[in-house]
Amino acid sequence: MQPSVLSVLVHNQPGVLVRVAGMFSRRGFNIDSLTVGVTQDPEFSRITVTVCGNQAFIDQVKKQIEKLVEVVAVQILPLNHSVVRGLALLKVKADDNRSEILKIAEVFRANVVDISGSTVTLEVTGEESKLNALTELLIPYGLLETIQTGLVALERGENTIYQYEERENDEQNVL
Repeated sequence: MQPSVLSVLVHNQPGVLVRVAGMFSRRGFNIDSLTVGVTQDPEFSRITVTVCGNQAFIDQVKKQIEKLVEVVAVQILPLNHSVVRGLALLKVKADDNRSEILKIAEVFRANVVDISGSTVTLEVTGEESKLNALTELLIPYGLLETIQTGLVALERGENTIYQYEERENDEQNVL
């Protein structure tokens, strides 16, 4: 099963995330990653959802999301033609090995966002494979704590999610 990234444009209003996430829960669909943020137009938010499944499953998820009243547009992002990024914060034990950790961070273009007498906290952005590779490399040094965001993604080129908006205002939408 392949991971798929869906970009969902919704009206920015209270409860919209609960309704979208609730649709997944009611239908037994698992969410691998979920990120929400307001767009350049404060009237809209964008929800980026990563799910795993075959094409029929992904098409079914898309159809169910499109039925929600607050949803303006849904786009299945082609992974080979999209920019997909995540963010991770990693706190590492750093005593005698601080310079080694900083060299590894440099290779991964990670930023040092906090440093104390015994720890270093790194911030890294990139594809999930990059975040996982850095995490694996830091485990032997004493990885104390990590947190990772959901993925965010945009299709490359001139296409935007707004071209997928095909709804009419008077079209009936149901749960």
